[in-house]
Amino acid sequence: MFSVFAVSATAQNNVRALREATERVDKASIVMNEIMASMDKSIPRDLLKKAEAVVVFPGAIKAAFIFGGQGGKGIAIRRTRGGWSAPAFLNMAGGSVGFQIGGSKTDYILLIMNDKGMNALLKDKFEMGGEGSVAAGPVGRTAAASTNATAKAEILTYSRAKGLFAGVSLKGVIISPDKDMNAAIYKRSADQILGTPPVTSSAAPVSLQKFGSLVAALSR
Repeated sequence: MFSVFAVSATAQNNVRALREATERVDKASIVMNEIMASMDKSIPRDLLKKAEAVVVFPGAIKAAFIFGGQGGKGIAIRRTRGGWSAPAFLNMAGGSVGFQIGGSKTDYILLIMNDKGMNALLKDKFEMGGEGSVAAGPVGRTAAASTNATAKAEILTYSRAKGLFAGVSLKGVIISPDKDMNAAIYKRSADQILGTPPVTSSAAPVSLQKFGSLVAALSR
């Protein structure tokens, strides 16, 4: 009897985890699709084509009353020989101090541009701007993607709040793996999912494969 209950509880937890994971991938897909739909105010496609990985935190919450903080849940995919990897799940956290009050929801997109940026992302705890070269990404079809800041950056960062999309200097924010979600979906850690070689998209549940397919289409 106890074995039956244990199996039932595990099955329910797996269904719940997949539902939450699918919702996160759906939200990230909507953000990416909406931002890239506006050619004059989107991420330059040549940068998207060069990116080693794409990270999206949809609807991250920033709130403040004297002491401020922000947090969010997102996904990351890594480029593979045949396209993009299965999505790994990440958390975002950060803080600030000052005389401030208010709250907002912001979408964040990160382009990981090289192996050094990828190695930083795969750490158990990565502070943006603390360990890697982070720069605000250029925006628009005619944006100068070859500027020194862009060319040398390991990670390019963007944000969208209240309809305004722009490159942003996202420093002081800590990114870490969502260990529970990665274990529930893949029984693997984020560095295994996005490592060398990464887990292929086909190894993920069907409902989680759409983000890689979307990024592949937007990169053309």
